[in-house]
Amino acid sequence: MVIVKSEFALALNQVASERGITVEDVISSMEAAILAAFKKEHPEMVADEEEEAKIKVKVNMTTGETHILKEEKDITPPGFGRIAAQTARQVIIQKIREAEKKTVISHYKDQVGTTVRGRVIRQEGSVVYVDIGKTEAILPREDQMRNESYSVNNRYLFYLKEIGTNNLGYSRIIVSRSAPELISEIFKREVPEISNGTVEIRKVVREPGERAKIAVFSSQSGVDPVGACVGQKGVRVQTVTEELSGLEKIDIIQWNENPKIFIISSLSPAKVVSVDINEEAKIAKVTVEESQAPLAIGKGGINVNLAARLSGYEIDIVQVPTTSSKSKVSAVDATKLASGQTKLEDKEKTSENQEKPEEKEKLKTEKKEKEEK
Repeated sequence: MVIVKSEFALALNQVASERGITVEDVISSMEAAILAAFKKEHPEMVADEEEEAKIKVKVNMTTGETHILKEEKDITPPGFGRIAAQTARQVIIQKIREAEKKTVISHYKDQVGTTVRGRVIRQEGSVVYVDIGKTEAILPREDQMRNESYSVNNRYLFYLKEIGTNNLGYSRIIVSRSAPELISEIFKREVPEISNGTVEIRKVVREPGERAKIAVFSSQSGVDPVGACVGQKGVRVQTVTEELSGLEKIDIIQWNENPKIFIISSLSPAKVVSVDINEEAKIAKVTVEESQAPLAIGKGGINVNLAARLSGYEIDIVQVPTTSSKSKVSAVDATKLASGQTKLEDKEKTSENQEKPEEKEKLKTEKKEKEEK
């Protein structure tokens, strides 16, 4: 970096050092911009490409004076100094902005995959623009929660998804409210057991704004991964839900290598009768009672769909008639009645057997009286 003591150079060096721009880059850009301005103002002096190649621009780094040279001959038009000064000013401002953008982008590149809090500043069509501190980010339609209202000045926690480029080649920071990773990152922040590695998040699936299922696991004995995520009186999972505007129900499920056990847990809160798995086709036939079918399927099929995505199996729900408590009581009563009827019949038979000897004695007496007569 060239350091000189003129007012122009000092200002240039100060701006360059503060904004992270090299003086050489600024001067080079100024010369290119001034040359373009000269061609536009005086096209008659640039007849063809060969003539154009002979023209050079020289900016004095000490005084800031600008000269147009052709084969080392000064051909600077009268009054062109003012145009050169305006062009130089525009180039410096542009360079500063570009450098600032690069610095900001570099800062947020290191934060991709984490959460950032932001404030809604405007909405253009379906795209929401968010102030995230040093710059603004965009929240595309596909990364929004359907039932969430993004009014100006509303604050949310976002997942910093990626840094992409638009059609003009400019970098843009993309954030998300619908990414499953948002839930993972919030749990990492709220649950110490996850941040220190005691509890591991194996998988998260969600229907943004409606329901989510998170599978957790711990290899350490004595650690309840589900309980750790739920927290005392549900305080931890409640905090996560509140960050999602209180719109999304979260099911926390313990990961299990046994697919049958894991599928049963994934369909919670429904009670499953049996699970038959076709490993080759990755299909699970799950039998539930009719009363449990609505819970297993969920509103609009959301519960079974999330369970399928979480387990990796296509789940086919099969319903069987429900054995109600009333039916059970009726069966017991019928048994008792049948037992009572049997006892009554036995009693009658016993009575008949007891009466038979008396009848026989009576018949003998009557027969004897007839013979005597």
